[in-house]
Amino acid sequence: MAKDPQSIYVCQNCGRQARKWIGQCPDCGEWNTYVEERFRPSAAAAVAAGSRFRDVSPIQFTTIESQDESRTSTGIDEFNRVLGGGIVAGSLVLIGGSPGIGKSTIVLQVANSLSRDGLKVLYVSGEESERQIKMRGERLGIAADNLFLLPETNLQSVLVETEKLRPDVVIVDSIQTVFSEKIESAPGSVSQVRDVAGQFMMFAKQTGTPVFLTGHVTKEGSIAGPKTLEHIVDTVLYFEGDRHHNHRIIRATKNRFGAANEIGVFEMTNEGLVPVSNPSELFLQERPEHATGSVVTVCMEGTRPMLVEVQALVSGTKFGSGRRMAQGFDQNRASLLIAVIEKRLGFQLAGDDVFLNVAGGMEIDEPAADLGVIAAIASSFRNIQVPPEVAVFGEVGLTGEVRGVLQAQTRAREAQTLGFKKLILPESNRKGLEKLLGIRVVGVRNLEEAMEAIF
Repeated sequence: MAKDPQSIYVCQNCGRQARKWIGQCPDCGEWNTYVEERFRPSAAAAVAAGSRFRDVSPIQFTTIESQDESRTSTGIDEFNRVLGGGIVAGSLVLIGGSPGIGKSTIVLQVANSLSRDGLKVLYVSGEESERQIKMRGERLGIAADNLFLLPETNLQSVLVETEKLRPDVVIVDSIQTVFSEKIESAPGSVSQVRDVAGQFMMFAKQTGTPVFLTGHVTKEGSIAGPKTLEHIVDTVLYFEGDRHHNHRIIRATKNRFGAANEIGVFEMTNEGLVPVSNPSELFLQERPEHATGSVVTVCMEGTRPMLVEVQALVSGTKFGSGRRMAQGFDQNRASLLIAVIEKRLGFQLAGDDVFLNVAGGMEIDEPAADLGVIAAIASSFRNIQVPPEVAVFGEVGLTGEVRGVLQAQTRAREAQTLGFKKLILPESNRKGLEKLLGIRVVGVRNLEEAMEAIF
């Protein structure tokens, strides 16, 4: 029997296509990820796709109306923050997170808030029935008249019902469960996810209807499906947090309508996700007293300053060489800072285990936390407590110099607001901060000066 000419092999990890099966993907390096997929685009679909943009003509830039003031509030301040101020008409938002972390809860709360404002919301569920969603909604106290549920996984059926209802907002939970009849592959495959996301993007742009998509994540923490899925959408939001902690963090890794790396902090309760207006107090409320190896550092998450506790434990190893483990901080960066401590401060850590932890499940990925990490390790190694009223921040170079960081004034004001009495920061950032009332600002140029100022 002749082979289907439309049959190709697609890597389920990165989306690379090949004419024959390959054991290892040349692009992502994963093994046994190629799956055979066949495409059968209908003639009607091909004609529609070819004629869809015939009437489109170039538009002069100055004649286009601005949409800065046309954002729609979700009714949840923290969610508005990560979206850049609210929902933009015609935007496509992707929300990813591990199972049970709260994706369906937050989109249902957003749907309830929008419905109360008089907007018509269509909730497309491919994983749960309407009764299951009703049970969750009753638990969350949701009573929305303008919220419509559609338990459907067929993309063509969803678009037909959307055309009939003409909602103001569409929510799809989740993108991996929706499939298109044009593609002969299982729901959740690379081809299905890419085609479904492209259809929803076209629908959002043509009708001006905001569309929210929820997506699963892989064991590595990235959204399942091809990487092109994140390029298609306008905004990518990641749910962070441990199921064993009450708080959840929504981080915007991509946003065409606002600042990237903005975060929103929520607390999981019986009534759903409750916004946390001051997350610094949340992360510092259980900080131990009179404990060594604990230092407060000031980080920036988008435009928001946050004070977090960095903990370090240095203990003798029972093996030939010490282990280095970090949670909430890049382990390679931690190993680099430990080498700087040994070379510039003379600490002998080769025979010790060094463990780092950012309290509360927070993750830090900016170099301004370098000085806090080094101070925590030095505090544990020398068994000397860092005064609880001291906060530090600064980037540390390989020669032991303390480099300046961005938005130092914003960080300093946050430390002042939370009652810290002393702030250790780079000397290049100290200018203009001497007038802060109630807090002593100390500028340092290298690690030797920093250790003397802290201890």
